[in-house]
Amino acid sequence: MRLKITDVCITFAVMAEALSFLEEDLTCVICCDVYTDPVTLKCSHSLCEKCLQEFWSTQDVIQCPVCRKECSHDEPTKSLAFKSLCESFKMRKPTDVPEDICQEHKEKLKLFCFEDKKPICVVCYTSRKHENHKCSPVEEAVVTVKEDLKERIEKLQVTLGYLKKAQDSCMKQDELIEEHSSVEESQIKKEFEKLHQFLKDEEEKWIRTMRKEVKSQDVKTRSRLEQLSKQISALSEQVAAVWQDLEAENITILQNYAENIRRLQCPSVPKTSFEFKIYQHHPTQTMIFTTWAKMQKLVEKAPVMLDPNTASNKLLVSKDCYSVQHVKNKVSGPENPERLHLGVLASQGFSSGLHCWDVEVGDNDHWTLGVVGETVYKKRLFIMDPRSRFWCFRYVDGIYRKSNKPIKHNERPFIIRLQLDFDKGELKFIDSFRNKSLCTFTGGFPEKVFPYFCTGDLDKPLTLYPGK
Repeated sequence: MRLKITDVCITFAVMAEALSFLEEDLTCVICCDVYTDPVTLKCSHSLCEKCLQEFWSTQDVIQCPVCRKECSHDEPTKSLAFKSLCESFKMRKPTDVPEDICQEHKEKLKLFCFEDKKPICVVCYTSRKHENHKCSPVEEAVVTVKEDLKERIEKLQVTLGYLKKAQDSCMKQDELIEEHSSVEESQIKKEFEKLHQFLKDEEEKWIRTMRKEVKSQDVKTRSRLEQLSKQISALSEQVAAVWQDLEAENITILQNYAENIRRLQCPSVPKTSFEFKIYQHHPTQTMIFTTWAKMQKLVEKAPVMLDPNTASNKLLVSKDCYSVQHVKNKVSGPENPERLHLGVLASQGFSSGLHCWDVEVGDNDHWTLGVVGETVYKKRLFIMDPRSRFWCFRYVDGIYRKSNKPIKHNERPFIIRLQLDFDKGELKFIDSFRNKSLCTFTGGFPEKVFPYFCTGDLDKPLTLYPGK
């Protein structure tokens, strides 16, 4: 039986190779298949009789579908030999090799190789390619493969379930983020609307004050102009009268001389020249500074708050979380993972943007301020070095230090502003009252950072400004 199948397959292959070159020449250009009842036109082009007649039925002038040459009524002509050749070609044209036949050995696929995961024939099984491979008959392998696929489907269904849950969670999170951002946006607009309204009211107030002062000055100026106009008019009339008397007879001039002397007496004028001055009752910088000082009253809370859960046991954080003080006795509290060995962190961390917060140090003579990386080990003293993810500025017993390096400052700041530009990779310490830079760190931040505070002064706390 094996030889018969092999011989048939080989015969099909030989026939396909021998007859394939004829198929293109025996194909109708209209139906694209081997001719059925072929006919030939005088131009030597052949077509199926039915295809040609259907084509001509759509044409006003009968012509060849291939070369468009006009045809006569005695065309086309039939050829029995050509028809016989086409029918013979159709009968001898080999069919495709069946799917259950090995393409390589032309044997029936009776086995399944579990190593290569594909069906094979007996010849494949005995070849080196599948040596020592686990194989089974197709009927047995189908049962095993179905069970394996079902198990994989079940596992995949479990994974799909997890993915769907994660998708639902992600969608809910996205909705919460959108909702939170909408609320935050409204809050930002609300707060800035207060500032806009405050500035608008202040602007209108300053303009009203300026206009009131200008109006008062204008009244004085107009009164002065009116007095000057009257004086000029009176003096002009007197000069004109004297000029008129000078044209009279000599005796008349002499008789009126005393009167004309009286007329030409100059009136007492305290100041004949007028100095032009630009009105500026309140200099612009004074107005801006005054408005800025008043605007600070609108800020009721500090931009950051202390996190009591991070405070070391020698620091006491106030109830409003705006102040921290060093104490003699240790503060009792749980030894949670986020609690520092020394110092306290803010509850807010920053990983982008520009942020500022003010710390009132006052007369405190032992303090450290700065930022620390999110992943620093909290159960030991921080190494005061940016390479250890600790950027700090400290004051102890009259000496300022940038990390561990002493720096000189002649004037002692009362409030220190920390200005963090995360995107620029810069942290500045500024004397906010004098608007003077104390020290600056550059070089960037490798991770999220948190504001850091520490004090060793028993009498003077550190207070976030402004803070209630």
